[in-house]
Amino acid sequence: MKGLTIQCDIRFARGRRTRKVIEEGPPPEPNTTPEGTIPRISRLMALAIRFDRLIKAGEITDQADLARLGHVSRARVTQIMNLLQLAPDIQEDILFLPRTLKGRDPIREIMVRPIAAQADWRNQRRLWKCLTFDQGVSAANGPPLPPPLAYAGPCVNCQLAMAMGEWAM
Repeated sequence: MKGLTIQCDIRFARGRRTRKVIEEGPPPEPNTTPEGTIPRISRLMALAIRFDRLIKAGEITDQADLARLGHVSRARVTQIMNLLQLAPDIQEDILFLPRTLKGRDPIREIMVRPIAAQADWRNQRRLWKCLTFDQGVSAANGPPLPPPLAYAGPCVNCQLAMAMGEWAM
């Protein structure tokens, strides 16, 4: 009589109470979470959109109610909600900023405040373009940019245009 041979893929896994268990089949795919962290400004933009929906739906009465529930000042809620004053394409750019792999986020909320304070979306777009270029941030399919500089406010061209009240660059 010949011996019987059985072939199958097995793996050892941790069971209950760290007991090793034999499981059948190929090993599961490793959890592939992207490296880096989502920039804080992206999370704040998403939060502003969520807050706006809560207020419009009537689930929250006003921004003061949001501040009480979130244990933050009304001024901070206003700063977050002011991100909604940005042009829609800038909001989208902020939501899809690349992940930060190391160090500080290249674009911070305080840098975006002067852009959100501009009423004209064309002016906002010009300031946003200067900010993203100065900080070395580009779209995933855009050309590579030079390394980021220390942020010292809007670039010289934008500062001059704002001072003169002209935006023709």
